[in-house]
Amino acid sequence: MAGRLLLVACVVIFCVSVVVPQSEPGPHRSQPAAPVLYTAAAEYQPLAWLNGADRFPKGALVFIKSSAGAKPLVAHFFATADANVSFDAKMVLFSGKQHATDHWEIWEVAVPAGTLRQVTHCDDDCIKPLSVPDERFVYAHKIGGKFTLEIAPLNGTDAPLQLTHASGNFLPSDVLQDGRILFATGHPIDKGDSAELYTVYTDGSGVEAYRCDHGHSRQSGKQISPSDVVFARDGKLFRFTSALAREVPVSAPLETYAGDVTEMPGGAWLVSARAANSKFFELRTWKLGTPNLLPLISATGVNILQPVLLASRTIPNRHPSALHEWPYANVLCLSAYTSKDHFTQGSIASVRLYTRDAQGATQVQGAAQVENDGSFYLRVPSEQPIKIELLDSTGKTVKSEAGWFWLRGGEQRICTGCHAGPERAPENAIPAVLLRSTVAADLTTTPKTQAPAAGGH
Repeated sequence: MAGRLLLVACVVIFCVSVVVPQSEPGPHRSQPAAPVLYTAAAEYQPLAWLNGADRFPKGALVFIKSSAGAKPLVAHFFATADANVSFDAKMVLFSGKQHATDHWEIWEVAVPAGTLRQVTHCDDDCIKPLSVPDERFVYAHKIGGKFTLEIAPLNGTDAPLQLTHASGNFLPSDVLQDGRILFATGHPIDKGDSAELYTVYTDGSGVEAYRCDHGHSRQSGKQISPSDVVFARDGKLFRFTSALAREVPVSAPLETYAGDVTEMPGGAWLVSARAANSKFFELRTWKLGTPNLLPLISATGVNILQPVLLASRTIPNRHPSALHEWPYANVLCLSAYTSKDHFTQGSIASVRLYTRDAQGATQVQGAAQVENDGSFYLRVPSEQPIKIELLDSTGKTVKSEAGWFWLRGGEQRICTGCHAGPERAPENAIPAVLLRSTVAADLTTTPKTQAPAAGGH
């Protein structure tokens, strides 16, 4: 689902000691002005989280490198990773394990004073924290063996808010300047073995795929100026730019890239890359348009990953929640015929809604009429997986979502069409379903029949 559209088809091993040289391997011309935080890990499995597993099975340590050399961000921890700098650059959030038998938890450390505080107390792993405006943070919390996105205040005064409500694993990637949270999950969401990038607002509403050109595993996305998102795909760098509905390749030197690109003042990038004859990622600098990466940080037998500058940055936009105090959500589709898929006019007669019960079984929630112009208006259950299927006049499936999505209670979702793409704009016309009635077809009642999972994207 893209551009606010409806269909979203869109064991812990003991770590080895990590030693990073205090001096750089050679001269370079793009030394960052601010200290650099990075993760050093003997082994890196970038997509292990898709199966609820550890990305750093042999441990990891966050280092901070300045002109005085490199040193661990915190001392006496068994493992640290995922450093995220606060907007004023006074605090650093990170995932940490004090002891080998601990779960990963979220910690906060003051810089340079070193005052340390445990932020989460999870029953299982909590990883990948990202600072959010108004003294909040988003992170992945493993519940029942799967990573769920949560957002919580840093001071712990309120309970965490769950942001994801479908089966699958979810990992935050960045907080965009428009206030949305960029995250990765499987594609399709509930069963995919490749990663895709999605966004969600901080109140849990508006979940959608960032782009609809699915088919490749996209991960470790970060926003750079002015608004592009750069990510890793098949070891190469690609980007989403607002002018285009599809990804475009980044003309970077021929290397294998880990993603998590950081932009430095002046436009140069910090990238984690490895040459064809190397098994380990190193930290390099690269100026767009130049033919070579310049070395910055490396260590024998260790991956250097997740670079981030210890510098203040622009606070993302805040946005008020538009949720109502309802135990359901409303979905208005302006025209199911507005789609990246071609549907013959008049071929769609109704829409069927699926949910899942407490045991995970697929249930038919109900069906509603689709008007001649392709519009429909539904009241649907909230905070649970839902899936939509388009049917013809004989009840045969015209198109069905491959995966599940969800809506928050009180959310009102208006979609241009069914999997149309972000480049589509709505027609300047009142949809026929609202001319017939402004009351949504109520599909919130208890499921009546069990059904097989719908197929096809």
